[in-house]
Amino acid sequence: MANAQVQRMSQLMAKTLRDDPADAEVLSHKLLVRAGYVRRTAAGIWSWLPLGKRVLANVERIVREEMDAIGAQEVLLPALLPREPYDATGRWDEYGQELFRLKDRKGGDYLLGPTHEEIFTLLVKDQCTSYKDLPVILYQIQHKYRDEARPRAGILRGREFLMKDSYSFDLEDDGLARSYALHREAYQRIFARLGLDYRICAATAGAMGGSKSEEFLAPAEAGEDTFADCPNCDFAANTEAITYTLNPVDASSVPAAEDIPTPDTPTIETLAASLGVPASATLKNLLVKVDGEIVAVGVPGDREVDLDKVEAHFAPATVEMVTEADFAARPDLVRGYVGPQGLAKVKYIADPRIAPGTAWITGANKQDTHAKNVVAGRDFEVDEYVDVVVVQEGDPCPKCGTGLKLDRAIEIGHIFQLGRKYADALKLDVLGQNGKPVRVTMGSYGVGVSRAVAALAEQTADDKGLCWPAEVAPADVHVVAAGKALQTELALDVSDKLAAAGVRVLVDDRPGVSPGVKFTDAELIGVPWILVAGRRAAEGVVELKNRRTGDREELPVAEALSRLTS
Repeated sequence: MANAQVQRMSQLMAKTLRDDPADAEVLSHKLLVRAGYVRRTAAGIWSWLPLGKRVLANVERIVREEMDAIGAQEVLLPALLPREPYDATGRWDEYGQELFRLKDRKGGDYLLGPTHEEIFTLLVKDQCTSYKDLPVILYQIQHKYRDEARPRAGILRGREFLMKDSYSFDLEDDGLARSYALHREAYQRIFARLGLDYRICAATAGAMGGSKSEEFLAPAEAGEDTFADCPNCDFAANTEAITYTLNPVDASSVPAAEDIPTPDTPTIETLAASLGVPASATLKNLLVKVDGEIVAVGVPGDREVDLDKVEAHFAPATVEMVTEADFAARPDLVRGYVGPQGLAKVKYIADPRIAPGTAWITGANKQDTHAKNVVAGRDFEVDEYVDVVVVQEGDPCPKCGTGLKLDRAIEIGHIFQLGRKYADALKLDVLGQNGKPVRVTMGSYGVGVSRAVAALAEQTADDKGLCWPAEVAPADVHVVAAGKALQTELALDVSDKLAAAGVRVLVDDRPGVSPGVKFTDAELIGVPWILVAGRRAAEGVVELKNRRTGDREELPVAEALSRLTS
């Protein structure tokens, strides 16, 4: 086994901090800064220090090994990209303010790549001309850039981040399905090796487009995604991707709609209390503007509108809330008393729970007045049904009907069957077996490399600090020299012997630092094993501690070496 490196902390740029950074909101942010892994350069922009770079490199290595195993070929494309391909796909405008745009000295438009579908498509268009050149899978590990409005949570949501993105190019849809399955299985191996707890969840394609999309989510309190998990079957999905079927009911026995006076009831809560009915019996109508045009969104009164779902449905159009000025310009729209019946020049979309035949109490489009027995399909028409409610704990599983559980999670991977969206826009064809052009079909697959580091910190840390899985840790053993010359000599000797056996060693040989501080730093840094040359060093006895379990025992040096090298 090749010798490994001994890294002395007396020579390492890794300054630990006693206190949490003042701006830190989540555990990974606090600990990665305190343990000397990263430092903030600007809002959403981070520098990786030696320990952090080692962990990041280990994640990259695992990703590369598993991508290579499925026959993918690594390339490296530029991060500075021309505007024209993104104009061709519409994403120059579609990305909106999240896109970093810049001009060169000649006035040409460029962007910092948020993702590279267009550029990979053009690369394959240039290099692959025949059906004999396909299928092919290409990948890179590259920095991405998104101008986040509110970068937060340390490296979890930054404006610059490291991602593995890969792209498959196939002649037919069956080939795309095989490439998608290869990536899905590779991702399962990657995240298992990283030691991440994760779920595979159905997801929306969003600005990426495509027919099928799944997210790999790591459950964590710091996560910005909410996913639903069924305790009874294998259903799991990002809440934005959950949809329900439309179930019409018979409304033949429902009396005619009738206006009722309801003074001072502009909210669902005041209306339900005034009439003595549950909020679920009322119909809430939220007004938004889609590219400047007013649209009404109907949901049951006990539910909230998921604006992310609304925005995803209308993308790439801009969705905004209506303003006082909008109401002033439309006196037929009475704030707090809007109902779908009789709405003029307003598109009406509704949640599937507002199915044909369902009866509601809703606004009568008059001040201080509501209407009861208002029936969908009889008294008003729905222009389009879209699942737009915020999913709640206990909502029925779309697959088996069991009440769903909701959890927060960090997105660590996302895979898409893109189909021909980008190939159509950029005219990616190859010559087929019959001599005629064949339009190529594509898949896109991302792993958040830097985000995986934060996700691991969130999932594995304890009250003492970081606690890395062995495959990603910056070292295998953290050797602590308690301070005296004899103890330091033993610590360095043990470190050299471990390194000779191929064990990666971090040794704390800092002079003038108390043993207590060294041990506290070792727990904070989170290497899997801590070996202390302490009070029994003269006897050739050291203490060995398992960082994850907390188990510790005193062992002769030879036995400790055997334990760590076996």
